[in-house]
Amino acid sequence: MKPAAPPVAAQSGQAHAGSARVTVETIARIEGEGALHVRLKGERIQDLRLEIPEPPRLFEAFLRGRRAEEAVDITARICGICPVAYQMSAAHAIERAWGIAIDPQVRALRRLLYCAEWIESHALHIYFLHAPDFLGYQDAFEMAAKYRPEVERALRLKKLGNTIMRVLGGREIHPVSLRVGGFHHVPSKRDLQPLLEELKWGLEAACETARLVNTFPFPNFQLDYEFVALWHPDEYPLNEGRIASSLGLDLDVEAFEEHFLEQHVRHSNALHSVLRERGSYHVGPLARFNLNCGKLPPRAREVARECGLEPPVRNPFRSIVVRAVELAFACEESLRLIGGYEPPARPCAPYQRRAGTGVAATEAPRGLLFHRYTIDETGLILSSKIVPPTAQNLKRIEDDLWGYLPQILDAPVEEITWRAEQAIRNYDPCISCATHFLKVRVTHEE
Repeated sequence: MKPAAPPVAAQSGQAHAGSARVTVETIARIEGEGALHVRLKGERIQDLRLEIPEPPRLFEAFLRGRRAEEAVDITARICGICPVAYQMSAAHAIERAWGIAIDPQVRALRRLLYCAEWIESHALHIYFLHAPDFLGYQDAFEMAAKYRPEVERALRLKKLGNTIMRVLGGREIHPVSLRVGGFHHVPSKRDLQPLLEELKWGLEAACETARLVNTFPFPNFQLDYEFVALWHPDEYPLNEGRIASSLGLDLDVEAFEEHFLEQHVRHSNALHSVLRERGSYHVGPLARFNLNCGKLPPRAREVARECGLEPPVRNPFRSIVVRAVELAFACEESLRLIGGYEPPARPCAPYQRRAGTGVAATEAPRGLLFHRYTIDETGLILSSKIVPPTAQNLKRIEDDLWGYLPQILDAPVEEITWRAEQAIRNYDPCISCATHFLKVRVTHEE
């Protein structure tokens, strides 16, 4: 696949020696809306703001006064692409507050459901949201004219993830089977067997995807990030683990708010998260891989080596390769989980409602997702806090643009705009999740 030149971005305004203004009314291929404003003077950036004008989502307010068990279904509506991440984080936090012990087979089934979400989300981002940037197309529909087999592979991979979600969760979007304590209903071994052959195909397709995207042209851009992700001693993290960072953090999830702070910024309706000690940090596939690559299963580890991925991977544009490796992991892990599955004695553990506070963090496709719930003695939610991965990455995205744009300021304004959007899409941002994308304006000044 030979990459084409970047297409000219939709724009208005003018460009001439010494001054230019570019406005892109909306940026495609992200979830949500936002605006990027860049003001240049000569070859220096004077101001850069990633604005998020979407209205606040207010989910934390919606949850107050609701039964704690309802949080699993309410928070799923935060995102249609990764509802399982919100359901799982809510369930784990409430179970921690109430001291609920989960059956090992229920735990395995939840891990399988999370793998399904990774499969459909990573396939969507790699092929439909990010690959067009590298191949010079506005979208995957344009791509399909030349790369029909690749687009068909993407659709089949996404369908595979959706099918597993339907079998386990009752439907493909906003699954209905997950609940506090376990599941409303669990599948039989026979229900899962038909998934095996398609997962075997999916594993090979994911490995081929990694080899494919590894041939893309990547800008020579690296930064010294602090990577933050869950870390688990025995497995590549999804549902559980300690919070770790590349600069030495090793925290129980209970300590999240002691070290991480959400800040209001004037130009955004989405909060910016920072480490209290050091500022911006990076969550998502790069962080998970750099902190946990030794826990990848054999095929995923093998294809990572084929692609030359050695931690630490610090080029954010290569995140598309790491996502493909995680796509292979999710298929390989799904095969293992189905192979060892035995239906639990009961789908839901018994429990008693009580007053308390519970926290949990899981790894959504886009990175670390934190939930906290304070519950009264009758089981009603008094307060909650939800910190999605995109909100944690927003300041990091701005910092990337401050570092990357000076490298391309001698390019035409259309290309500057395109490359800025591509840098943002490295993070697969879900803007709607982050507001409790993209107009682009570049102004040159004499």
